[in-house]
Amino acid sequence: MSGQPPGVAGESAGGTPVSGNELVRRRYEKLRALRAAGVDPFGTRFPVSHWAGPLHARWDTAPEDELRGAGPVSIAGRVMSIRHHGKSCFAHVLDQTGTIQLYARADVLGEGYAGFTDLDVADFIGVTGDLMRTRTGELTVQVKAWAFLSKSVRPLPEKWHGLKDVETRYRQRYVDLLVNPGVRDAFQARARIIQAIRAFLDARGFLEVETPVMQPLAGGALARPFATHHNALDIPLFLRIALELHLKRLVVGGFDRVYEIGRIFRNEGVSTQHNPEFTMLEFYQAYADYNDLIELTEAMFAEIGRVVTGGLALSYQGETIDLTPPWRRLGYLDAVAEAVGLPRHGIHDRDGLHAAARAAAGRENLDAGAWNWSVDTPTYQMWKDVFETFVEPTLVQPTFVVDFPTELSPLARQKREDPSLVDRFELFVARMEMANAYSELNDPVEQRRRFDEQLRARAAGDDEAHQLDDDYIRALEYGLPPTAGEGVGIDRLTMLFTDRASIRDVILFPLLRPESFGADEG
Repeated sequence: MSGQPPGVAGESAGGTPVSGNELVRRRYEKLRALRAAGVDPFGTRFPVSHWAGPLHARWDTAPEDELRGAGPVSIAGRVMSIRHHGKSCFAHVLDQTGTIQLYARADVLGEGYAGFTDLDVADFIGVTGDLMRTRTGELTVQVKAWAFLSKSVRPLPEKWHGLKDVETRYRQRYVDLLVNPGVRDAFQARARIIQAIRAFLDARGFLEVETPVMQPLAGGALARPFATHHNALDIPLFLRIALELHLKRLVVGGFDRVYEIGRIFRNEGVSTQHNPEFTMLEFYQAYADYNDLIELTEAMFAEIGRVVTGGLALSYQGETIDLTPPWRRLGYLDAVAEAVGLPRHGIHDRDGLHAAARAAAGRENLDAGAWNWSVDTPTYQMWKDVFETFVEPTLVQPTFVVDFPTELSPLARQKREDPSLVDRFELFVARMEMANAYSELNDPVEQRRRFDEQLRARAAGDDEAHQLDDDYIRALEYGLPPTAGEGVGIDRLTMLFTDRASIRDVILFPLLRPESFGADEG
């Protein structure tokens, strides 16, 4: 034995735990007995010829004479149930594609029958046999031979469903996947979503690329980064907070349509919609603007809907979402003004905006005292707070919020007809921000001016303000063609299409505090 089992205080010289969970102790006794009998409890490869899901798809409704002529199959998986009936035994095994029933008989297996009946739920076995159908009509493999592949020394929990402490499910995701089929379904849907995105963009001439995760400057978004250090080069580095700046460098280099699906890291809070490590799709299209990306986004979401749900209507947390294009467009500042009951021009009056926001908070039974803006609070930050508090919770159906203030978009191109705004949209669905896009700023002089503004904000204490990236400005000086770019959160997208209320439900291993390990939960 290479070590003692988790939650077990110790082992005897023979390998049996001397204390701890009784069920675990009994399984360790079985493990020792298998070794004493010359059986390797952690076996080697098994030649699998078939999987449960495809077997059901092909043979569940096949005629009996066709089924009898199917020939032998070899399957492998985890035992999920076992029922003894004297000289015969039924079991179900689980593989990645589903479960299938086994039927074992003493007169067929001979000496191997006793070992089969001594299996525990969660053991891995390999089986070779013929297909049959039971009297209840269930497709079944009649076992002709079997092999022990891996012993489970910790039983699956009996009361896993409906756990109040959901962190236990996230922390032990390997158990969650085993006992909750709906959890597996969500992550299989996530894989189909990513496959659909790749197929959609590849078909339109986009090139998939990879860019650095560790960067000397954390740029492309307004967020606090994770810091690290490279020992050999003796330089500070940051985990990327966006994919943007390197992808636009590639457009400068001649790749007119590029995209990346990659991990992003932001040193910020945790909530049902935020995880410090998440997956982002970003794509950039030369010779386009944000209006082109609005149409592209509508088409991409519709394609994902057809692949994942089979249509353009889906249910999210009890509400029906209609993905049928075209989607609503809502001006950012128009929405802010309407939310607090001011005319459009009135939101530039700081005192009037402050009073209107407090009044709106009172009408919504919110804490009016929370609006503690000081004389130093920028007007654009006041707009941002109003939008997040009053507007976002109303955006259920797909809505493009367009034309943001320049101060909130340091990398976006100004609108020709109104330089105080930029060509930008955020897509909201089911009250969640799903995408962010804009016509890219490609003027190196204006980009440097905006970086300088961000540096002043950093000096004033805003640690999420953008840093100066001289190399990116140098790239712009070589020339960036008119370009539109967009970022889509894969995790929230999966939440939407799988009807999950928490981002942790669609991330296999979400970030959690380290557990105090040792108490046996088996």
